[in-house]
Amino acid sequence: MSAPHHPAATPPARPIRWVGTQGFLVECASLEDVMAVHAHLTAHPERGQRQVMAAAATVLVTFTSQAAAEHAAPRVSTLTPDAGELTGGRIVEIPVVYDGEDLAEVGRLTGLGVDGVIRAHSEADWFAAFGGFAPGFMYCASEAAPFEAPRRSSPRTAVPAGAVAVAGAFSAVYPRTSPGGWQLLGHTTAALWDLGREQPALLQPGDRVRYVPVRPTASVTSGTDAAVEDTPPADAAAGLPSVAGRRGVTVVDPGLLTLVQDLGRPGLGDLGVVASGAADRDAARQANRLVGNRSREAVLETVLGGLTLTAHGHQVMALAGAEAGGTITAADGATRRVPARTPFVVLDGQTLTVDEPAGGLRVYVGLRGGLDVPPVLGSRSTDTLSGLGPAALRAGDRLARRVDAAGEETGA
Repeated sequence: MSAPHHPAATPPARPIRWVGTQGFLVECASLEDVMAVHAHLTAHPERGQRQVMAAAATVLVTFTSQAAAEHAAPRVSTLTPDAGELTGGRIVEIPVVYDGEDLAEVGRLTGLGVDGVIRAHSEADWFAAFGGFAPGFMYCASEAAPFEAPRRSSPRTAVPAGAVAVAGAFSAVYPRTSPGGWQLLGHTTAALWDLGREQPALLQPGDRVRYVPVRPTASVTSGTDAAVEDTPPADAAAGLPSVAGRRGVTVVDPGLLTLVQDLGRPGLGDLGVVASGAADRDAARQANRLVGNRSREAVLETVLGGLTLTAHGHQVMALAGAEAGGTITAADGATRRVPARTPFVVLDGQTLTVDEPAGGLRVYVGLRGGLDVPPVLGSRSTDTLSGLGPAALRAGDRLARRVDAAGEETGA
């Protein structure tokens, strides 16, 4: 008599934790499950899925609507990922000079000594698990962690770009100079983040990573002994294009803080790039609508008023957001008031000054035709945390009206 057949046990549903009304966190049983769920949703997105972003024990999934999120939640909670979806990553080698400030301390904490730490770190089979913290920063894990090292008790205010570091069971490379509390084992000249590449991030979730020990690269400099070249290329905020002879505005006074913003860079969280964009997206959209632009055009976001702009050529402008109007001053000193949420014309040579808001914080200034600022990863917005997009505006900066592909200005 044959043994009775028992159907395979159904895996338990993953807990779902809602994040607002259009997204949820999926709680996973292991990092392997995190990566499997992430890989599955990346390859087979749910209806209306906007972004999927992995972390150590959760996967964040956001959607374009509440209905789409509610439809997907039970499906994602019980999905069974295809194991084959985790095998498509590349093998990326990262050369490492093991000369980090914390190398000896990690050797003492783990009991491996300096040579043992180098051997364990470079021989481990690492994989890029998930991104975060900064553009290009990828948390790398190993199926069998070679050792665990605690974070520093006192974080550094500035970890140099290219620093190879460990914390807990994770390893990573700092793509740009930033604060950090990880233990530094060495440095690499590999550029983890380079906007000049078609794919700026060197590592993608699922990639296999090999840390390869190398000797320091020496260069002879006048009057000194050989020195180690330890400063990999760093990304910089995009500059403003040349605007000589073009219509637009000049910043006379940026006020407390004025940034170029649009609707941001959604969908790049896996690479450590936050959405950024306007803090009040509805107000930014309104400023664009008032002057006849598409909603995604760049606007100026200024804090607590004081922004002063001089027009080059006649400009149609509007103010939205916080409760603030403005004053237009002509060359002869004559002034006129302009209200919020109403389009107005600033004639060539006239100056617009934004009032301090009677209520609210940020005022959005729309310019018909938009602002000609180079897009970075599909957006013209300033991301002060990641260092993407144009820098905060300063007195003397000049912004041209954006032009279309045919070379003609988009506004009147």
